Amino acid sequence: MSSPLLKTPGAVAAEGPDAGVAAHYGEPYAEQRALAAGEAVVDRSNREVVSITGPDRLRWLNDLTSQKLDILQPGEPAQTLFLDGQGRVEHHLTLVDDGKTVWGHVDPGAGAALVDWLERMRFMLRVEVADETARYAVVSHMADDLPLPEGAIAIGHDVLLPRAELEKHLGLRLAGLWAYEALRVAGHRPRLGFETDHKTIPHEVGWIGPAVHLSKGCYRGQETVARVHNIGHPPRRLVFLHLDGSVDKLPAHGAPVSADDGETVGFVGTAARHHELGPVALAVVKRTVPVEATLLADGVAATQEVVVPPDAGRNVAVDPALRRRLR
Repeated sequence: MSSPLLKTPGAVAAEGPDAGVAAHYGEPYAEQRALAAGEAVVDRSNREVVSITGPDRLRWLNDLTSQKLDILQPGEPAQTLFLDGQGRVEHHLTLVDDGKTVWGHVDPGAGAALVDWLERMRFMLRVEVADETARYAVVSHMADDLPLPEGAIAIGHDVLLPRAELEKHLGLRLAGLWAYEALRVAGHRPRLGFETDHKTIPHEVGWIGPAVHLSKGCYRGQETVARVHNIGHPPRRLVFLHLDGSVDKLPAHGAPVSADDGETVGFVGTAARHHELGPVALAVVKRTVPVEATLLADGVAATQEVVVPPDAGRNVAVDPALRRRLR
């Protein structure tokens, strides 16, 4: 679904998984600064929206997913994961309950699969699942207090706008997805399909806490989460990379991260140009890589900043300061 905001003068379309929205509108760094200051909004209308209604919705989701949702209060944003039987991440859902309906959004291309799986999990419970992507578009901002038009649904700093309202974009300046992604990388926030692969478990990317509750009841994949937390370590860890700014390229998504001896120790997730930090990236590397080691990300020299510590698991939590940045 191509966004009507691509018709905005100066708009340059994003490519790859984010095709259909604007990468930028001609001033990437100015857009980024405006977004960080709460003066811009990002069109993320390529994301897919789902709704879940019915009196059993929160208890049902609580039983299926990693977050404790049966006590979720109306208007309180949350994140949760759908795991497979081995504890590997299949879906990441950002959601809110309005007292009658759970509203959530997932990455482009993931909505239909999630709705299909949820439909098969209904059994005799009083829940109804719907794909709302045709009705609602996701936009994101960083303003402290933003008046919303009638019919909009706030999920923290994300807003579900009726698609007919998208061209009004909350009355703020437009910033492209490059701006959003640069601030996401600098905030150490992983994204499904970018900082994850088919083997990712929650501990590796810092989702313990923001999207995984460690003291709730059983759900699919919980055995892996509990085992890593109590007696083990995840095999990999998320790192933030400061890239060599003298190199005129950004590492490609999925490109290898290697040590000084040439051994491949991980992969690049998302690389971006930050308006203050310069070229930066998120990557996933082996847990055993020394935190002081200089790495090569797609051939570009990089120094590490710890996001998930090497001793994560065994009841070692992410540092509280980092945990706040992961939210």
